[in-house]
Order: sequence, then C-alpha cells, then structure tokens
Amino acid sequence: MKLIVQPGANILSVVTAIRKARRYIDVCIFRLDRQEIVRALTETAMRGVRVRALIAHTNSAGSKRLREVEQNLLAGGVTVARTSDDLLRYHGKFMVADDMLYLFGFNFTKQDIERSRSFGVATKDKKTVKEALALFEADSTRQVYTPSRSNLVVSPETAREMLGKFIHGARRQLAIYDTKIQDPEMIKLLKDRTKHGVEVRLLGSMKDAGDVKVRAFKGLRLHVRAIIRDGTRAFVGSMSLRKPELERRREVGLLISNPSVTRKILEVFESDWKISETGEERDAMKADVKAAATGAAAKVKPSEQAG
Repeated sequence: MKLIVQPGANILSVVTAIRKARRYIDVCIFRLDRQEIVRALTETAMRGVRVRALIAHTNSAGSKRLREVEQNLLAGGVTVARTSDDLLRYHGKFMVADDMLYLFGFNFTKQDIERSRSFGVATKDKKTVKEALALFEADSTRQVYTPSRSNLVVSPETAREMLGKFIHGARRQLAIYDTKIQDPEMIKLLKDRTKHGVEVRLLGSMKDAGDVKVRAFKGLRLHVRAIIRDGTRAFVGSMSLRKPELERRREVGLLISNPSVTRKILEVFESDWKISETGEERDAMKADVKAAATGAAAKVKPSEQAG
C-alpha cells in the first residue's frame, strides 16, 4: 500500500500511475482541469490500453466543463460514460489500473493538488480492487450496485454502517479531518467515544462539539476526509460525516489497516494540528506551564533553591 500526500506529491504521482498501465484503466472523474491527466489518459489509450472514464453528470460548477472533458477524452480514444442523475452528486474519485486501486481524496484540479491538504491511497488488496471494479461497472452501465464485503466504503450503500463501526471501535484516540460534521448520529457517536475516555480531535468544524477538540484548519485549504483510529487504522475518502453525503450521494472511501501508511497520515495530522493551534490555546498552555513552574518552585526549600 502506498500513500499520496497533497500538496507535495503534485500531479506526477497520478500521471505516472496512468502511464505505467499495460492492460486497462477505469477512472471516475468529478472535476478535472489538469491537461497532464487528459494527455496521459489519451496517450495510454492510443498505445492500446483499454481506458474507460466515468464522468459525473454534474458538479457545483455545472456541466459545461465536464462535457468538454468528455469530448477531449473521446477524441483521444478513451471510452467515456456519464453517471446517472439519480443521486445528488457522484462525488467519488478513484482509479483502477492493472489491478491496483487508487483511491483519491482530491480531484484532478490545480486547487486540490497544489493548494489543498488531501490524501490518496494505492492498494492491491484483491477484494477491494474487485469491489471497486464492480462499483465502476454498475455506475457506468447505470445498474444497481450490490456491495460485497471489502474495505471499500461506498455511499449510500455501506458508508453509514462501516464508518459507524469504525468510529465505535476506537479505544484511545480519533484524529479526524472533516470540513463539516453535521450528521446527528455521527455526532452522538463521537461524543459517546469521549465519554468512554477516547480523545477525539477534529480539524474542520462541528456544531455542539462538547468534549470533542475542534480546530479550524489553517495553512492550506482542507479538502480530504480522513479518520485515524488509535494510531493503527485509518479511513480516507470523499465523504464528510453529513447526512447527504452518507445517504444521498455517491461517495467512495477506503479503510486502511497498513501500520506504515496509518503512521504517515497521523504524522501529517499532528503537524497540521500544531499549525492550526489557536492563540487562545497557546495562551492557556503558557499559563498552565507558568502555574506549574510556580507551584513547583514553591515546593522547593530555600536551601535547595540556592544550590
């Protein structure tokens, strides 16, 4: 398993994955403004690799740019399908290339790749790859998607149950990236974890946070949705813990049990958490340190101070 951290990995990691393909590529696209990606896909198709793209029927910017992407890919020999309009959004972002699944928390855009905190994960886990291919096929042909057991998290079919169990399993710590947590059930679950002694930290926003420690993300634009549990397991995906994204949109994520990848995600979180520290928190910390030092000094005998 491999981790992609944005910004930093830039567009090269995606372009390289596309160009390495020798048999097939299936890719889901929600936004795309990087011509490097278009060129890599069309050049790969031109050398005989089967390349299929599933493009969202719309996004918040409308459909004009998406239709331009369709035409450019079609002109380059890519087989293009458009998602249905039965869900509010088809927001998932992933690619399967030669039995390797690439799950992206970022779109193929300059803003997401160069100016936003996000992650991507690559895995060869056979069950998960097979499930991603089944999802791609169902959405491409506008058929009902019937999930099977794997580490792939899919809204609306499996996300609420899988993420609920994942959060409930925390015993020590949850570190979360999420732009806006609003789902009542998930909020209740997070608060329940704090009552059981779990430290829950959130970079993003959440109403009525209670004992959940929340900091507004600073330094970059926050785009990824990720959860690190007890420092040993993680989730990376496209869905926030909001009811529409859990129940009415196509969102895709991945549960991660690889210790090395999980540690790297947590390292990035700890750095972002420190950068996002508020002035009030720094003042409070300094006050606590000063109070502790004053108290310690008061316990020391005058003769000991002189030494």
